[in-house]
Amino acid sequence: MTPPALLRKLLRDLWGMRGQALAIALVLASGVATYVGSSSTLESLQRTRAEFYQDYRFAEAFAVLERAPERLTHRIRALPGVQTAHTRIMGQATLEVGGFQQPVSAQIVSLPDHGQPPLNRLYLRAGRLPAPGHRDEVAVSEPFAEAHGLSPGGTLEAVINGRRRELTITGIALSPEFIYQIRPGALFPDYKRYGVLWMNRTPAAAAYDLNGAFNSVAVTLERGARAEAVIDRLDRLLDPYGGTGAYARADQLSHRYLAEEIRGIEATVETVPYLFLAVAAFLLNVVLNRLLARQRSQIALLKAFGYSNGAVARHYLGLVGLIVGLGAVIGTAAGIWMGQSLSALYREFFRFPFLTYVVDLGTVLTAVGVTAAAALAGTLAAVHRAARLPPAQAMQPEPPPRYRESWLERTGLRRLLDQPTRMILRHILSHPFKSAVSVLGIGLSVGILLVGTLQQSAIDHMIDVQFSQAQREDMTVTFYEPTSRDALYSLQAMPGVRLAEPFRQAPVRLVHEHRTERTAIQGFRPDAYLHRVLNEETEPISLPREGLVLSAFLADQLGVRAGDSLRVEVLEGARTVTRVPVAAVAQDFMGVSGYMALPALNRLLEEGRAVSGAYLLTDPDRRRAIFHELEEAPRVAAVGLQRTALESFYDTLAETILVFAAVNTVLAGIIAFGVVYNSARITLSERSRELASLRVLGYTRGETAYILLGELAILTLAAVPPGFLLGRAMAAAVVTAFQTEMYRFPLILKPDDYAFAALVVLVAGLLSGAVMAYRVFRLDMIEALKARE
Repeated sequence: MTPPALLRKLLRDLWGMRGQALAIALVLASGVATYVGSSSTLESLQRTRAEFYQDYRFAEAFAVLERAPERLTHRIRALPGVQTAHTRIMGQATLEVGGFQQPVSAQIVSLPDHGQPPLNRLYLRAGRLPAPGHRDEVAVSEPFAEAHGLSPGGTLEAVINGRRRELTITGIALSPEFIYQIRPGALFPDYKRYGVLWMNRTPAAAAYDLNGAFNSVAVTLERGARAEAVIDRLDRLLDPYGGTGAYARADQLSHRYLAEEIRGIEATVETVPYLFLAVAAFLLNVVLNRLLARQRSQIALLKAFGYSNGAVARHYLGLVGLIVGLGAVIGTAAGIWMGQSLSALYREFFRFPFLTYVVDLGTVLTAVGVTAAAALAGTLAAVHRAARLPPAQAMQPEPPPRYRESWLERTGLRRLLDQPTRMILRHILSHPFKSAVSVLGIGLSVGILLVGTLQQSAIDHMIDVQFSQAQREDMTVTFYEPTSRDALYSLQAMPGVRLAEPFRQAPVRLVHEHRTERTAIQGFRPDAYLHRVLNEETEPISLPREGLVLSAFLADQLGVRAGDSLRVEVLEGARTVTRVPVAAVAQDFMGVSGYMALPALNRLLEEGRAVSGAYLLTDPDRRRAIFHELEEAPRVAAVGLQRTALESFYDTLAETILVFAAVNTVLAGIIAFGVVYNSARITLSERSRELASLRVLGYTRGETAYILLGELAILTLAAVPPGFLLGRAMAAAVVTAFQTEMYRFPLILKPDDYAFAALVVLVAGLLSGAVMAYRVFRLDMIEALKARE
């Protein structure tokens, strides 16, 4: 138990350094807030996902095929490892929404004619399911309905399998299968231009000419069953019916994107808070070391009066504990607010019908524990030295520093420098370690600020590379099924089409040693102008006549490099299996894919001159007319506009990323001010006696303030360049942690980012300097000149 006298001393010490204590507490709070906010958001997303998946029976494996008779269903259900199997019909449609002139595509999913499906059940937000016997009733996905202001009772014009129909909306629904509602092949969600519609089985079968048949199946597994074994059995069973390869939940589009985003949050939890806490630990170490140096005589008196080493150590650890406690309280409150805000944002991004926000007590305790551990790691050595200091030695003041002419003065600058400036330089150079520590602390704050601005610059670079250099088309046309390349001539002949380039896309499974990735190979013309593959220098790669070009992330996942070969299993058509050499590695920041020259891909697929669609460069004033003409074309499944893809990115993914970036930048700014202010405040406390002596010797308030503030200015300016290097190293660590299949941040720091980081630290220096100047002008010379006992 702390003796009353030491408790009073502890409170007086804390009050005397209240500004420094608050600044350090805010730095600690930044780390706690980031950890609590990110961890609680992560826990909330994981728990909500688990509840939604379980309550609405999200399938564990899926398969898509061309056509299979309904009698095959009982054979699927009889497969070893299959618990429940649900066959259905899925198809594409083109929609016309009143008041919206741009292309809209939809995924049609069949429902049982009576009630909910056994798997992938619907959460009804409003209205009801389509009624039995009503062939033109549908339920629509909530994000699509919200984007267009649709409600039960409304209607949609649809072109399904080449036939126009008017559909009546009966309900607004959500499904665990479409939490991340994105059109296949797209990079970002676009709720205005892509929706999901659920229709009863009988009218869906009639619309797609699949009476008595199905083209999609979803299954759940028995407890202990291996997904890979069940998928192999499904593939063998469905292969004669045009199966394109069964896949596990991990490869299902919506789940995969959600899992990747959760992985990104985990990377935030594992990196950013610890950067903040490391800076806070460093700052606490500096503060406590200098505080103990000033209290040597007090420590000696405490020991002389009989206080043990343990009592002295507990006293100073109590000081650290109070600062940590204050930081933990502020950080926890800020983290809960941040977590609630981020969870609400993710609820809009990932379409959950509900989101259970939770703050686990373990999360808070972990944040406080890690913060306390970081603080103790930064202060234990100083406290240990203070506790072991012999009283007789502690009674003696520290030997005064030896000031001598600095090397700068010996270079001839002495005549150009006035006396106060020479005093500043001599003090800095006479305390090289202390000066270096101050420079390092301020430099760390510069680095933290650079990390905070990284994401904005990365997004700008990603957009420039993806939409200005790699994908330069205005419009993407996708056919319902691979079509003869002669269709390209029809597109090229349309008024307003300046250039049309074909592409072929095929689903594949890439295998290298024990690693497997399910993705797609895209085929372009080797000399493509519109849609290009780029290398690390963002220069176009000419696709080789033979061989495969892989995105860098995919190559890393498979553990291959140029010159290696892969086993390629095609999941459609003839389902060929062959080995293909890796010719080169490409640089892309969104999604993962393989690329081949179009003729080489056609040969791999054992087909003729087939294409999946075309990229178009069009005249802006003819773009709408081109779209309407393509909308009526029977073979066209979807038309995508590049501009809308970019808008969709900023409306969805970029918004989430930039909120994180804004929060990190604010917290980094708090850290920067805390570091600079503490550096200035500690210097004032150490030099108050010296400054008072100068006043007695005739120096004015302005000259004494100049000596203090000049030192702060030199140290702050000297910290900026190493801060840039530290920031780049920390940014590289963050970029490595945030590599996901969904997106990869490039390590891009623009001159504006460096300027912003330097400006914030300099402003923090100016504000701290203003506070210090005020204190110097009000310096009590008598108090400062009292001999230390």
